[in-house]
Amino acid sequence: MRHWLFKSEPDTWSWDQQCAKGETGEEWSGVRNYQARNFMRDMALGDLGFFYHTQSEKALVGIVQVIATAHHDSTSDDPAWDCVDIKAMQALPRPVTLAEIKAQPALADMALVKSPRLSVQPVTAEQWAIICKMAGL
Repeated sequence: MRHWLFKSEPDTWSWDQQCAKGETGEEWSGVRNYQARNFMRDMALGDLGFFYHTQSEKALVGIVQVIATAHHDSTSDDPAWDCVDIKAMQALPRPVTLAEIKAQPALADMALVKSPRLSVQPVTAEQWAIICKMAGL
């Protein structure tokens, strides 16, 4: 299993909206960056990801699971764009802010720190474990 990070503006698609989709989940649609799209193409069923709120919150707030592998993004007529489907698994007991992540030397190489604009990013197993601990899991 691999780990990922999915970024969303909470006023566009929030953690609460993701949770409301229940077991059916939702397409992670609208991604128009080739690198982010390619990361989704690498995802497998059951992979886990952090759900990250951008804008003023800038915090990891939950954990999602990939429930459908890469397929055509229904929000685009261009066959070049794919997406995955994800469902909410659990809220983090304590949100982990970007400032806290940046303060951890062990997370200095995290994509969130180095490529902050990328909407879908890989997370290493070590980074996943550190953040889960920071979140109280």
